[in-house]
Amino acid sequence: MPKPFMRADVAAFLDVGAAAGTPPINALPVAMAREAIREAGRTGDIDPVSLAVVRDLTCPGPGGPIGLRFYDRRPVRDQGLLILYFHGGGFVFGDLESHDSFCRTLADLCDLPVLAVDYRLAPEHPFPAFVDDAEAVARWVAGQPVGLGLAITGMVTCGDSAGGHLAVMVAQRLGQVPGKVPVLAQWALYPFLGGGYDWDSMHAFADGYMLSSAVMQWFDDLCGNPYGEPRYTLALAPIPQTPLLMLTAGLDPLRDQGLAYADKAKAAGAQVVHMEAEGMIHGFANMRRALPSAVQDVDNFLRVGLALIL
Repeated sequence: MPKPFMRADVAAFLDVGAAAGTPPINALPVAMAREAIREAGRTGDIDPVSLAVVRDLTCPGPGGPIGLRFYDRRPVRDQGLLILYFHGGGFVFGDLESHDSFCRTLADLCDLPVLAVDYRLAPEHPFPAFVDDAEAVARWVAGQPVGLGLAITGMVTCGDSAGGHLAVMVAQRLGQVPGKVPVLAQWALYPFLGGGYDWDSMHAFADGYMLSSAVMQWFDDLCGNPYGEPRYTLALAPIPQTPLLMLTAGLDPLRDQGLAYADKAKAAGAQVVHMEAEGMIHGFANMRRALPSAVQDVDNFLRVGLALIL
């Protein structure tokens, strides 16, 4: 079987990683793995753009206050749409710092306020802590909190990898029991959707393409292996009519489950736009310095996303 197409910057990045002989993250204690991922984000992503507003705050959550970070390129905004952003990291890694540069890009290029969510992580807080937090923040935002300083007329849920899962899950939940403002679109970058392991892409890219099947199994174990729960295995939940924008990566083990969910959403009557970053690996949204061609993928994704809502 011929090798799949791989971009030159992706090949160089994977070669450097293989030559370094760094142990896989699932071989490290969770605390060390988190710091390694945090450092990879600091060095692997582009410099953060300056914005008029970058402000940390909290909202009430089922397990205590949930950390948030509010971004806006405009110093003052009376009303409008808001992008609710959930970071990736297998529900084990990631925080407000790991995706800070990407969130700034999101706010800058879209000219919309962005609210990033620091949800609870496994293994300290296994399922359903992270999904409970994600829904709690969305419903808090929909309730027009005074702390944000603007009247919100609609919401876009957005996220990468595990954060893409939360973006889709929140759209599902608010489709079943709507909030006070509508979810206008869900933007998912190479999402984990709880679809299991029996996919062609999972077998083809199980090892050597950034995200491995062994690491995914490790994530599942730390989360409590909640397969069969509709808030984890999202294809089991009711599909909302919320427009869906999905960007998959051509060399990602999660590619095929993303495609299957997009097809399911389309069959349910939702407007679906699927984009694929050919020759690209999982996790590229916050590795744009290490993978320069990903800059265009992100820009294209946001351009198409804006066309869905404006």
